[in-house]
Amino acid sequence: MLYLPHKVMRKNVHPFLVLLTVTLLSGCAGDGIRKQAIELAYPPAPEEPRFYFERTITSSFDVKKTTAVDSLRQFATGTMGSASGLGKPYGVAVHQGRIYVTDTVKRAILMFDVPGKDFKLIGTEGPGKLRKPIGIDTAKSGDIYVADNSARRAVVFDRDGNFLRAFGGQDLMTRPSGIAVSPDETRAYVIDTGGIETQEHHLLIFDAQTGEHLKTIGTRGRGEGDFNLALQVTTTPDGTVYVTDSGNFRVQAFDRDGNFKLAFGSVGRKSGQFARPKGIASDPDGHIYVADAAFGNFQIFDSKGRLLMFIGDRSQTPGPGRYMLPAGIAVDEDGRVYIVDQFFRKVDVFRPAGIEKNQGYLGGEHYVEPKKG
Repeated sequence: MLYLPHKVMRKNVHPFLVLLTVTLLSGCAGDGIRKQAIELAYPPAPEEPRFYFERTITSSFDVKKTTAVDSLRQFATGTMGSASGLGKPYGVAVHQGRIYVTDTVKRAILMFDVPGKDFKLIGTEGPGKLRKPIGIDTAKSGDIYVADNSARRAVVFDRDGNFLRAFGGQDLMTRPSGIAVSPDETRAYVIDTGGIETQEHHLLIFDAQTGEHLKTIGTRGRGEGDFNLALQVTTTPDGTVYVTDSGNFRVQAFDRDGNFKLAFGSVGRKSGQFARPKGIASDPDGHIYVADAAFGNFQIFDSKGRLLMFIGDRSQTPGPGRYMLPAGIAVDEDGRVYIVDQFFRKVDVFRPAGIEKNQGYLGGEHYVEPKKG
């Protein structure tokens, strides 16, 4: 996948409107009405589009089948209710068309099964009950890993939301905010954000299957391998671990054992710099995606930290590609990008230019209807 860099970060950059079809509809009197179907493309013209805005998800009714009960409720009240809508979303992870979003108000994971047209809440009861889920990741097997900030632990569910195990605890964690699992599912990496009055700003490494604590990386500081209010973490296909070191306005990279590799970024408003970096994700090619709450966008870098492009605009009004408080970000198996905005309570989805809407897991290309009974 190729990208073209932007030289300067501009708040007023708007995506190029790509004209897809122009249809001439004839009226009764013979007058023509020109109807244009357009799609938002990134980057702007005259550069070649690399991503298209595809859809926004705010509630279960963006994905699930409408039942007779839903229709009756809508007829009686004019709405289908808000119980299935996003409250205060933060993290997002995706596995084969299922979108998992952590919500700190609902104290749960909201699962949007797009190809299956289904929805459910995860972590609302039993031993896996969540208190303040923030960071989230999915393994290749489909297992869901979530950092529960208030419970000071990491919780693991299977793809359908059944509780599997938990690890960590208050003896090891103070404010777990980010989590990622290694490509081979042997290790789990947890970011302990710490606070302004503590030196416990760490990257913790665990055995992903047993929950054994293997290593603690860093303390509060600015040196290589140290952190200042780090927030999120991701792993790339080669096993490299990338962390948003938010208070130091940078991204740090480590090998699978926690040894420092490189860092990139600095404070500022130019391309490649950061103001409030939060979410971080990687794609199948090893590119790094960083959401910035101050810029209202996400930037895409190569594995060495060289800027490739950015997507999004800061805005006080909702709309495609517009953000007030972006947080979590994820990239699925097909290269689609999912970004959460806490203020607008939404997940925006961007499709790589190389695939069509009906392709990939989200497009239903690989969906198999579950057997009944």
